[in-house]
Amino acid sequence: MKFAFEQIITTMKSRVDEAVKKFESGYNCAQAVFATYADLFGMTEEDALKLASPMGGGMGRMREVCGTVSAMALLEGLKEGNTDPLDKAAQGRTYETVRALSDSFTEENGSIICRELLGILSKEKSAVPSERTKEYYQSRPCTRLVASAARIVEEQLLADRME
Repeated sequence: MKFAFEQIITTMKSRVDEAVKKFESGYNCAQAVFATYADLFGMTEEDALKLASPMGGGMGRMREVCGTVSAMALLEGLKEGNTDPLDKAAQGRTYETVRALSDSFTEENGSIICRELLGILSKEKSAVPSERTKEYYQSRPCTRLVASAARIVEEQLLADRME
């Protein structure tokens, strides 16, 4: 059963700053974006944080698709995801939306690939997250990428609900 978020909210203030605060408090990029909006679709914050946790660092810190982009795709799935394997039109609409979200992110940031966004040239060897220090936040574009993805979610998935 799809959760009808239209029934709970009429207008909503921007949550971009909330997503950034989540990231800067230690959550990974995917968690920060996904958990900021998942409640609009009936998901608890705890479940949202668990579901998005493996997507950080470009999925398991492999530096592939940026976790913020994965979070946007997951949010689209909660909003309009297809549950009928025979409904190819619905599946196509979801894929089109994910592509549009990704295209907007690429237009704004240059790529959806984590290692490209971070300027990492070699394969990531460690799965252990980096220490979150002041220097960490200053040396990486991740805070800006979280804000970018959150804005895109609001503009493209939640536009009709924003103040």
